[in-house]
Amino acid sequence: MAVYQRGKNWYVDFSFKGQRIRESIGPSRRNAEKVIAKRKTEIFENKYLDIRKEPAPVKFHDFAKEYLAYAKTNKKASTFSRELAIMRGFDKEFEGKNIQEITSWHIETWKAKRKKGHEPATVNRELALLKNLFFKAVEWGRLKDTPAGRTVKFLKGVTSRVRYLMPEEFRLVLDNCEDFLKPIVTFAVHTGMRQGEILGLKWEKVNLEQGIITILDTKNSERKDIPMDETVRAMLEGMPRKSKFVFASDKARPYPRMTIHYAFHRALDKSRITDFRFHDLRHTFASNLVMAGVKLEKVQKLMGHKMISMTQRYAHLAPGYLAESVKVLDGVMSQNPPHKEKVVNLSQ
Repeated sequence: MAVYQRGKNWYVDFSFKGQRIRESIGPSRRNAEKVIAKRKTEIFENKYLDIRKEPAPVKFHDFAKEYLAYAKTNKKASTFSRELAIMRGFDKEFEGKNIQEITSWHIETWKAKRKKGHEPATVNRELALLKNLFFKAVEWGRLKDTPAGRTVKFLKGVTSRVRYLMPEEFRLVLDNCEDFLKPIVTFAVHTGMRQGEILGLKWEKVNLEQGIITILDTKNSERKDIPMDETVRAMLEGMPRKSKFVFASDKARPYPRMTIHYAFHRALDKSRITDFRFHDLRHTFASNLVMAGVKLEKVQKLMGHKMISMTQRYAHLAPGYLAESVKVLDGVMSQNPPHKEKVVNLSQ
């Protein structure tokens, strides 16, 4: 038996006849401790009857609004915007239904429809949001059980996409970038920072003396210190400070994302590079580090990955690189010292 807090509310958590029971008590820990003590006594004296009120009916539309209010407070603005767009689709799908009426069958029906014409990864992202919504409904006492539990599974066939540029491809793209875009693209490849982090970077977070860039608003909402290489340091030292933002337009504001998007894709078209996004510059940073011999654990820290499994996708790289790597066996098997692999310098 235990008491725990989620958000502002306290809950009691215990088992009765093999069934896990969680009760929402309210904002008082003291009351939760009183309830758990009472439940212990009732179960010991065989007086606990497990009488729980049925949650009051609530429309999916209304509960979705409650969930989005929670998301707006507890999640990044970009995450909230994405979830708001997804939730509009769910609102149409479950229009007029109470959340208590929605079953796993309804969710499977939705999943089958979305599967037609949409990538598995897209459907899975939307399903993850729906699962979390119903989890919160249970946690907040609006449902006894979630209809999107273990029986509703994510689609298979989702692979981790890793698209990156080799140094010669990067130089080609850079040559075809407009002047304002070149430092942004160079910065992305040499730091591994996300587009939003780059465009929102302020000079006050750049320490040229120590060679450190500090990011406070990362995807994981944690502080991250990014070391500069000589390419980045020299570029920043030579840039005028016409705004509080490092990469600012003539209006002293960050460049709009769509401006970056269209300009970057014009450079890709000129370079005849296909199937590539701005975010893939981050993959280019990590992939070339791995190919240069940097250990995955260090790449994990530089990328800000919480789990090494996220970094493992860079372990399997270009076949040409792998074929080149096994040539060290010539030296090993002939008892000659292997040749050292050359370090990839993206700025050359």
